[in-house]
Amino acid sequence: MTCAPATSSALLTDRYELTMLDSALRDGTAHRPCLFEVFARRLPEGRRYGVVAGIGRLVEEIARFRFDEQTLEFLRAARVLDEAGLDYLASYRFTGNIDGYPEGELYFPYSPILTLSGSFADAVVLETLVLSILNHDSAVASAAARMVTAAAGRPIIEMGSRRTHEQAAVAAARAAYLAGFEATSNLRASRLYGVPTTGTAAHAFTLLHDDERAAFASQVATLGANTTLLVDTYDIARGIELAVEVAGTQLGAIRIDSGDLGVTARHAREQLDALGARSTKIVVSGDLDEFAMAALAAAPVDAYGAGTAVVTGSGAPTANLVYKLVEVDGRPVAKRSEHKASVGGRKTARRAHKPTGTAIEEIVISGPAAEPGEGERLIQRPLLRGGEPVADLPTLADSREHLRAATVTLPWDGLKLSRGEPAIPTRLVP
Repeated sequence: MTCAPATSSALLTDRYELTMLDSALRDGTAHRPCLFEVFARRLPEGRRYGVVAGIGRLVEEIARFRFDEQTLEFLRAARVLDEAGLDYLASYRFTGNIDGYPEGELYFPYSPILTLSGSFADAVVLETLVLSILNHDSAVASAAARMVTAAAGRPIIEMGSRRTHEQAAVAAARAAYLAGFEATSNLRASRLYGVPTTGTAAHAFTLLHDDERAAFASQVATLGANTTLLVDTYDIARGIELAVEVAGTQLGAIRIDSGDLGVTARHAREQLDALGARSTKIVVSGDLDEFAMAALAAAPVDAYGAGTAVVTGSGAPTANLVYKLVEVDGRPVAKRSEHKASVGGRKTARRAHKPTGTAIEEIVISGPAAEPGEGERLIQRPLLRGGEPVADLPTLADSREHLRAATVTLPWDGLKLSRGEPAIPTRLVP
């Protein structure tokens, strides 16, 4: 998985990462062996578990974290570092080791999601890149996983590209697919990550035509009768009638994007059945989140479309992950402030389960990994060694399946959408 970076990710960082490096090079501490850890002190408000997402993207971006001549010239002109610092960056590549939770794994407060070891100079410059990717992708995946649970087997389409930054939209589509969404509207996510895409027409296409019948006829002529027709541009009942007239009773689906979706879906189902379109599915969209999907559980809805809520983490746009130095020269170090204390030293994690497979405890242990006990499994895995990705890193499909299997192990209370404690407690072992 090594590659010569086509585009550098080196400036996807905060200035102080490089000024710290510059000072450490000057005073001789830059090459001290260090260990950094990524974790969350708490889950976002109301959440009972988090989903690790973005590991695959992070591995790719670390490979691109190089300082080419143009980047160095920019830093020189901006006077970010002195010449010694620029000389160091000219040949920089991360050469340390990274262990972490696999993508698609669940995490809880103080779970050691990522452990980076190397010199201070090696690892400090990666802080912003690591946190920006993992905080965004994990927030989206965590929200999307809750939606998948609320949908109770009904497929969900991610359609939030127009509600976020254009690059965030691609990452969000990937994270939502990881969490169990069926498809995305975003084509770049399909090209880069193989996420299935879907999409037909918006209200603008209906308004373009002289009447609704003409719009439907044009779409069916192009995409076939198995397409999905958007029926709420004018009158929904009339739209459904015209949709079946134009496409026939084998119409693939109708989409409703407004109104009281529960009531409207029931009326739509009755009307479709009366018209003989019994196999035509009903897709609903329009600012749906996990709570709206749960409220529609009894409605005759076949699929959901989610946009704004999923790409913004459904009220929790960041996973609140932090990147902390926990060891220097093999000696534990830790922040001791009253409100943001951390635990020094390397940590490893095991998850304990009942004989039935239900998870009961996250065990975070200070020190190297020990053999797991009965009913326990080790969580962290090697990701990079000597700066190079390890062989056989999981694919996106692998990670998607990993999350599905991990979610099944949560206690029933842990899947509730209501506020409450984390699904399982974290036990810190000195």
